[in-house]
Amino acid sequence: MKKENVVDGVQNAPHRSLFHALGLTEEEQKRPLIGIVSSHNEIVPGHMNLDKVVEAVKLGVAMAGGTPIVFPAIAVCDGIAMGHTGMKYSLVTRDLIADSTEAMALAHGFDGLVMVPNCDKNVPGLLMAAARVNIPTVFVSGGPMLAGRVEGKKTSLSSMFEAVGAYNAGKINDKKLLEYECKTCPTCGSCSGMYTANSMNCLTEAMGMGLGGNGTIPAVYSARIELAKHAGMAVMALVRQNICPRDIMTEKALMNALTVDMALGCSTNSMLHLPAIAHECGVELNLDIANEISAKTPNLCHLAPAGRTYMEDLDQAGGVYAVMNELTKKNLLHTDCMTVTGKTIGENIAGSVNLDPDTIRPIENPFSETGGIAVLKGNLAPEGSVVKRSAVLPEMLVHEGPARVFDSEEEAQAAINAGKIVAGDVVVIRYEGPKGGPGMREMLNPTSAIMGMGLGSSVALITDGRFSGATRGACIGHVTPEAASGGMIGVVEDGDIISINIPQNTIELKVDEAVLAQRMQNFTPKQKELHGYLKRYAALVSGGASGAILN
Repeated sequence: MKKENVVDGVQNAPHRSLFHALGLTEEEQKRPLIGIVSSHNEIVPGHMNLDKVVEAVKLGVAMAGGTPIVFPAIAVCDGIAMGHTGMKYSLVTRDLIADSTEAMALAHGFDGLVMVPNCDKNVPGLLMAAARVNIPTVFVSGGPMLAGRVEGKKTSLSSMFEAVGAYNAGKINDKKLLEYECKTCPTCGSCSGMYTANSMNCLTEAMGMGLGGNGTIPAVYSARIELAKHAGMAVMALVRQNICPRDIMTEKALMNALTVDMALGCSTNSMLHLPAIAHECGVELNLDIANEISAKTPNLCHLAPAGRTYMEDLDQAGGVYAVMNELTKKNLLHTDCMTVTGKTIGENIAGSVNLDPDTIRPIENPFSETGGIAVLKGNLAPEGSVVKRSAVLPEMLVHEGPARVFDSEEEAQAAINAGKIVAGDVVVIRYEGPKGGPGMREMLNPTSAIMGMGLGSSVALITDGRFSGATRGACIGHVTPEAASGGMIGVVEDGDIISINIPQNTIELKVDEAVLAQRMQNFTPKQKELHGYLKRYAALVSGGASGAILN
């Protein structure tokens, strides 16, 4: 779909009359029409500055000879949606965003797009739309939040959730909790650790769909506005060269993104979003490939929640390009991939310097020789499950203990708050998968409570749901098949021994095979009464191992 289909020729005179109704001059109608997809709203802290970013993009487009036209995309704040029914509406918006953007872009004949997202499902949803629409497209995000400060130490949203756990355990008082509340999130922007939003914005750079700095320049820095202007200029160059998203998001580019994911120690949610984006590009990206890449990719960064550095530190250290440059020292990237700069990955990162070896470890001295994410398989998760290995304490990399089983996040949270979970336990939360939730809720509340109560070195948690990027500890999500689809997790009973071995990529329910076979034969998954969009979503969605795509 191009501008000539809605503007040029006698047959499009009615269309032109409607452009005049918008106040667009003949001169503007003759230029390439660039749709700017604005995710600005006043409820998501990562999006409150996007109006300024959008205005800068518009200026960049106009400076380069295009006509910018803004239309909206929705976004849910995962932090605000956390721990209640609102979280059922987070992952599901990824497909709403992709669908609505596809509809707007193709209905109106745009020549190019600039996507302006910032938060968890908003970024992958727009990447999915970019692949579908496949017209020249550039991404520029709103940027990360600056870290907070409590008692002279940097903090992020995970610190806030863990403070609630510490408060419930009697480790901090009302005054200290209020201090965390008021100081943890000091600016607009996507939350300051390597959570899902920042993970996906960084991976957008890695796969070549965003300019350098897209993932790391803080939201409140003026450099973010400059970046947005350059994004507006860049899309015009792509239009002239007819470089489209599927020219950029190739199989090699997606492998680059997965490799950078392992080096950065990104959110486990990237293992949902990258396969879904790949699907739209006509590329199969399965969890087995993730372990193959992890096995040869060193983990170079321990940003919060895995460590004590934050997005602002990564930016000062040289950003994603500096990490990628380290990876090229062992030939771990496909440097010939095209990008939105019109140059290759290799050309983009040439000369990038690691300015802080404490934030970005040199490849000769990594945090670990293997990547930040691991995929575990076994009888409990024959199709796979995912853990952020870089955020697991060494003593919990191998763990065996009795199951404590709950059929919802709320049940598990109540037991944790009541002190019913003890050292050695394996908390099992089921019926929270893509279909069973529905919507595959994030389990940041229970994982943070476990950490805040001092049980992070002795308690594991597994779920067919998923985790926030802010989660740390031995937390294994995306267990597939899920309980609602008849998966083994649905027949786990209290006291069953579960064995987790992250270095060996295994997760096993240690119950006699004959007993398990009998349980599975008698198993009927629980059904929930659903309405509206969630009912449609549950009927169409695939398992977490394949990216929770809609069939």
